[in-house]
Amino acid sequence: MENLTAPYITRAEIWLCITTLLYFLMNGAQIFETLLFVPKWSSSPPYTFKFLLDGEGLSLKFFWIILHSLHEIAFILAIIFCWKIDPVRNWLLVLFVIHAAVRVWTLIFFAPNIIQFQNLATAPTVSAEIISRISLWKTLNLIRVAVYIAISLGFIPLCIKLFSFRQ
Repeated sequence: MENLTAPYITRAEIWLCITTLLYFLMNGAQIFETLLFVPKWSSSPPYTFKFLLDGEGLSLKFFWIILHSLHEIAFILAIIFCWKIDPVRNWLLVLFVIHAAVRVWTLIFFAPNIIQFQNLATAPTVSAEIISRISLWKTLNLIRVAVYIAISLGFIPLCIKLFSFRQ
């Protein structure tokens, strides 16, 4: 590691802490959504799909777009400002790759299914295949939330390690 100045470490600490706090905020929102909102919209389809519609239900689309955008910018800045601190940088890169993989999974699987469920909100009935996909979506969502929680817990030892450079 190169010479680490106090201002460099301070900037690294700030961005790692912001990233960690945003990740925990994201986890809280995911837990809320998983425990309260998902059971509500999935309880009696297609009638309850109306909860997914913009303007008629609880649209979380803009919330998630804004939160993920802010978080990913902060995450990248944390990587940049921790770059000279090898053990922190390396683990941040590992966490970022895992995070990116889950985001791709979200864009490939979760988002398209939610959009289809939204489009079925006015349908008179849904097929057994849709009911099966809702069940799969809910199960995989639990795994996705668990992975995100594991990633956020991975930030804690990095914060501890980074703060140890002050001593």
